[in-house]
Amino acid sequence: MSMAYRQNPTEDWGNLPHHVVLQVFQHLSLVDRAWASSVCRRWNEVFHIPDLWRRFEFELNQPATSYLKSTHPELIQQIIKKHAQHLQYVSFKVDSCTESAEAACDILSQLVNCTIKTLGLISTARPSFMNVAKSHFVSALTVVFVNSKSLSSIKIDDTPVDDPSLKVLVANNSDTLKLLKMSSCPHVSPAGILCVADQCHGLRELALNYYLLSDELLLALSTEKHVLLEHLRIDVVSENPEQTQFHSIKKSSWDALVQHSPKVSIVMYFFLCEEEFDPFFREETPVTHLYFGRAVSKEMLGRIGLNCPRLVELVVCANGLQPLDDELIRIADRCKNLTAIGLGECEVTCSGFVEFVRRCGGRLSQLSIMEEVLIPDSKYSVEQIHYEVSKHLGRMWFPDMMPTW
Repeated sequence: MSMAYRQNPTEDWGNLPHHVVLQVFQHLSLVDRAWASSVCRRWNEVFHIPDLWRRFEFELNQPATSYLKSTHPELIQQIIKKHAQHLQYVSFKVDSCTESAEAACDILSQLVNCTIKTLGLISTARPSFMNVAKSHFVSALTVVFVNSKSLSSIKIDDTPVDDPSLKVLVANNSDTLKLLKMSSCPHVSPAGILCVADQCHGLRELALNYYLLSDELLLALSTEKHVLLEHLRIDVVSENPEQTQFHSIKKSSWDALVQHSPKVSIVMYFFLCEEEFDPFFREETPVTHLYFGRAVSKEMLGRIGLNCPRLVELVVCANGLQPLDDELIRIADRCKNLTAIGLGECEVTCSGFVEFVRRCGGRLSQLSIMEEVLIPDSKYSVEQIHYEVSKHLGRMWFPDMMPTW
């Protein structure tokens, strides 16, 4: 350490180049930034550099109900007053309180001079935005849709967004929108999401609930004027506890999408009861990633082996007490792209599992199986199985263990 630094270290800190201080500030919370800006004039100058405010997350939590930190209201007003025009990548993280979601809407209503490119509304617990008056939420969101003109990425899951507000989004941002995530938005109709697909030809990623999926939507995403779709996520959830019937999508509509976008990832999350699966996978379906959050029948897994040739990843949380040997072997034979599988509360014999892995071979990069899933038989015990599976994978493998604490 130089003598000059030991004699006057404060002067050296104060003379750090702007770009160095900027890098430090970008890793600080808003409160820490504000404190650091009072150290010296140079650091205060950095605090107001536009680059520092392009990416910002508003954290809105009620002290009485949340242990999470919250952005101070006075600092929020300073940001809106001095840096609103610099905000480009904005997210709102709110707790389960309606008051926090309403505060987020109040802030959105004030962002009239912004050119926001990405917007995320995130509920850390229950979907509190759904408790906000629909008119209040839509009015606030419309302010951003109208004034930004260059939105490329929007995440508004679990919100009361509706068809008219989507039309405003399209009218002002159709040339720039590339990503739209809007699962569990009950006020949006299939016609509303179809409007987005018809007009936003640059859309590359889309996440929505199954009830919004239609043949018309898939065909709109497959037109020549539309760019190649990269990622389609579909959440299949019972919107009504008594709903047991789901509509079917034509094979020709799926084929059109894959022909237009041959590398598209189609991800489906299922949260259904066994009796609700009837319409799915009766014809070939180009799904690439399947996640079953509840019990799924042997018959359903058999259909997947027959009709999901593009399958890359399969996760089954529960099945029951019937061994899945035949279903897994069929999946290994017919799903040649399968590289990852996870089994939870299921059953498969040790011999059946070894045969499944043998047929898949080293292409299985992820293999997560609870030890309780494996049923010892005359050929293999649970203790022996890791050697055979490791041999076929070409790497060391052990079944997952259930924690005992």
